[in-house]
Amino acid sequence: MACIIPLFCLLLCLTSTSFAKTFTKCELVRELRQQGFPEHQMKDLVCLVEAESSFQTHVKGGPNVDGSFDWGLFQINDRYWCNAGGSPGKGCNVRCNDLLSDNISASASCAKTVLAQQGIGAWTGWVNKCKGRPLPELGC
Repeated sequence: MACIIPLFCLLLCLTSTSFAKTFTKCELVRELRQQGFPEHQMKDLVCLVEAESSFQTHVKGGPNVDGSFDWGLFQINDRYWCNAGGSPGKGCNVRCNDLLSDNISASASCAKTVLAQQGIGAWTGWVNKCKGRPLPELGC
């Protein structure tokens, strides 16, 4: 019995960390290219993701002043863009939990929707930490 508890704890730790990815800048750039983001947006997107989630897929931010939460790599807001309930919905027609995945397809698709409708200024992290400042050199 004494061996089972530490083994269970180890398995629990391994399981919980397997659902959390932290990208390097170059890994993120490669993934954003695969997701079809234009090359001219790469520096802004890398800065945005660093400012919003520190390159982590599993981050849930909030609550915000209005009671909403921000989800995943791009910190997509659940007031407008994703449904925190059981079924897909809102502006991106996606479940918020799907934005916490290491597979960033849903996050990327939703981020493209936000970019198309509101532009990169929709992200306060980008406005506060990237707008009008030198953007990161990528070298990837």
